[in-house]
Amino acid sequence: MQEAEEHTENSGSLISFRYMALSISLSMISMAVVIYLTYTPGILEHLVPKRLPGIFIAIGVMFLKVYFFAAKIRFLADKAIDWWASIRIALTWDFASAVTPSTIGGAPVATYAMTREGLKLGKSSAIVLYGVLLDQFWYAMAVPILLISSIYFNVIPDGIGMVGNVTMFLIYAGLLIYGGLLTYGLLINPAAMKRIIEVVFRLPVLRKFADKVNAEADNMVDYSRELRNKPMSFVMKAFFLSTMSWLCRVALPVIVILSLLPGDEILLILRSLSMNLAFLVIPTPGGSGGVEGLFAVFLGPLIDRTAFIGLAVFVWRFITYYFAIGIGIIAMLWYVNTTVSEKIDEINTEADKGGADGET
Repeated sequence: MQEAEEHTENSGSLISFRYMALSISLSMISMAVVIYLTYTPGILEHLVPKRLPGIFIAIGVMFLKVYFFAAKIRFLADKAIDWWASIRIALTWDFASAVTPSTIGGAPVATYAMTREGLKLGKSSAIVLYGVLLDQFWYAMAVPILLISSIYFNVIPDGIGMVGNVTMFLIYAGLLIYGGLLTYGLLINPAAMKRIIEVVFRLPVLRKFADKVNAEADNMVDYSRELRNKPMSFVMKAFFLSTMSWLCRVALPVIVILSLLPGDEILLILRSLSMNLAFLVIPTPGGSGGVEGLFAVFLGPLIDRTAFIGLAVFVWRFITYYFAIGIGIIAMLWYVNTTVSEKIDEINTEADKGGADGET
């Protein structure tokens, strides 16, 4: 329990009001810029009422994304946690991803959330790593789809130029290489990953954490061995849940745009997929300030009425980003309140014990 509490403090420090304020500010500023550059007075008069219910479909898909994400976490945990716990972890993970730099991501906070739900730290770390690995499998499948589709469709917008095309190629290549290394380290030779961790924590500034981290690395190796012994049906179901969550993510901007006006559905889907991969390299908290611009660059040219670009960005970010922050705060508060209640109970127990000893 003490190790979990120490991990809690370290993970909790990753989410700060500074990161949150920066993320929200960048998002609002970039949305304001897009709306300013594309807005035309009276544009709302061109909305087609029969298409607007699509926005409610987008909200439903957002909930589906959370469901599949939570289902993946619960499945990887061998159903050791209940559905509500899995949903809280998923919401907390999304919230952390939305307000922390991409170099940190939501994984450390997700690990903390799992320990608060009763999972051991080593197992929680391995579940996070395996979840990341499943994402890499998805990228490995998405990249060839985009490369083959680019032969027949204009998947990469012409407006990004040669630099943009080279950047996207490097992103594709980087995802495949990273996925291969992670697969090797987690499923083929976890002992090698453990040795790397041991070497890193021999550094003077990290040496004081070495004993605890090495013990958790042993737990991670043990759980990795469990994962390797799982039947292929386990891997396929986990990959299915991960893929469904990603498909919901890709579908959301497409549904939002089609809720406003007609469009080329196939090209919208391909552009959305390529755009979501590009999101992975934006260093700002939650990608704010960059994802809005990428939306305008990748999907804007496919929107017939330029004035609808800003509206589409606003609706999409409200459903995906501000929803994640709002409901994620509720999930985080649950963990905070639980921690506070436990500490109060500990204090009361110690006080009662002290009083009993005094009477004796």
